[in-house]
Amino acid sequence: MSIKDRACVSGIGETRYLRGSPSSAVELQLEASLLAAADAGIAPHEIDGVIPIGVVSAIAEDFIENLGITDLRFSAVIPHGGASPVMALQSAAALVAGGICQHVLIAFGRNVSAAANKAGARIHQMPQFHYVTEYEYPLGNIAPAQIYAPMAMLHMQRYGTTVEHFGEVAVACREHALLNDNAIMKKPLTLEDHRNSRLIAEPFRLFDCSLESDGGAAVIVSASERAADLRQPQVFISGVAVGHPDSPASITQRPDMTSLGLGKAAPRAFAMAGVTPADIDVAEIYDCFTYAVIRQLEDLGFCAKGEGGHFVAGGSLKLGGKLPTNTHGGLLSQAHVWGMNHICELVRQLRGTAGRAQVQGAEVGLVTGYGDMGDGALAIMRRR
Repeated sequence: MSIKDRACVSGIGETRYLRGSPSSAVELQLEASLLAAADAGIAPHEIDGVIPIGVVSAIAEDFIENLGITDLRFSAVIPHGGASPVMALQSAAALVAGGICQHVLIAFGRNVSAAANKAGARIHQMPQFHYVTEYEYPLGNIAPAQIYAPMAMLHMQRYGTTVEHFGEVAVACREHALLNDNAIMKKPLTLEDHRNSRLIAEPFRLFDCSLESDGGAAVIVSASERAADLRQPQVFISGVAVGHPDSPASITQRPDMTSLGLGKAAPRAFAMAGVTPADIDVAEIYDCFTYAVIRQLEDLGFCAKGEGGHFVAGGSLKLGGKLPTNTHGGLLSQAHVWGMNHICELVRQLRGTAGRAQVQGAEVGLVTGYGDMGDGALAIMRRR
């Protein structure tokens, strides 16, 4: 049985993204959930599946109590960092295709204003990071930028990828954020600004790194036949897949530090959807770091491995470029909500409601997730 086109993203919801929110992560998660239900045109109690995203998250009982859910048929937590939202799309699509649920809520909220919630502290809460404690911590690599830096350095040495290539990604995301009223970063960014920004963990500079921000986002996945009767135009999940790199919990211990799980997932998702990279009109690619975008473009098949830097050069990722990417500003310039905002943006693009950042005529798009040490997830969506 194929789940192609048997599920739709029927509702999306996002809170205001900011720094210093007075709301807790759970409150932000619930706020976004209510917005998603309203967007879909369903009552919150009609939700019968929940997949909360995040290390510190609401649990099934929170949704039952606060949303008035009367018949919750499925709940799960997917613990794979930034790959989790797109992985959850796969689970939700399978649930509605199999008739277990009709409306599955995927929701995330974060408040990182407290010092204990900063990135370097949060990773201690994630069980898979005990491998990092064994192999990376003794070398002084504690924060995500330090942990991912060796991948980027090897790619630069092996393929000639440059700081300027990283800058192309950052500048494209910033230009798109300037078109988005719900984006944190509103100051223009140039390649020179990027090159002159302070070094964080070689080769990553300040503008190579995603934001620390507060906010919530949620999506509702419904059975396609049910979504046809709801408020919004149908946006179908046509292909979805998940993959894990070799030695998935430790970058330094794998045969090739530049390998990602997306390389395994992408062929499966494209085959399920029956499309190729040439058919993609818009891409929302997980951008924890600029390098991650370049590397994922290679595994997605938009260019050969090692050619990602050249692919992004010359404004290729900007609106009007050969592959408009992260049209909302991404984690680099809109907000960091583990890529839930990437899913919301792709749905807007395919509905034709992305405002000033709309890619004209967008019919087929993709969204990726990138988690932990390189877990990968890909969803290909299309409008009716």
